[in-house]
Amino acid sequence: MTLEWKLVIDCADPHAQAAFWAQALGYEVEDNSALVGRLLAAGVVGEEAVTPDRTAFLTLRAVRHPDDPVDPDTGTGRGRRILFQAVPEPKPGKNRLHIDLHAGPERRDAEVDRLKALGATVLRTVREPGTHHVTMADPEGNEFDVQ
Repeated sequence: MTLEWKLVIDCADPHAQAAFWAQALGYEVEDNSALVGRLLAAGVVGEEAVTPDRTAFLTLRAVRHPDDPVDPDTGTGRGRRILFQAVPEPKPGKNRLHIDLHAGPERRDAEVDRLKALGATVLRTVREPGTHHVTMADPEGNEFDVQ
């Protein structure tokens, strides 16, 4: 039996992270207004817990692949999905898990430049037997590789 899954990333600003990664990956920022509206109407959450446009919660924001299915009752993606959640503590150190972006050798440099323009920074370029990639950090310092 297979399971649905999502990658959850702790961060300080889930909305900024979702905006960066949606642009970086060509994903869509989820619109969870159906779920938010239902929870507001039921009194389960208050206005202080949601964004002014009521499309998401203040402490959570997700991005999803544009071709994957979406639950129409919640706006939640049912496929390739990353959820950013606000946490109070800062990033403690090196990631134990990271994302690899596969641009290919002919597009790698252009992709690195595009990601830098979105707010990423280059940490190092790695040339080792079997790999040539650029390790970058997103706007909150989470490492990822461009191969």
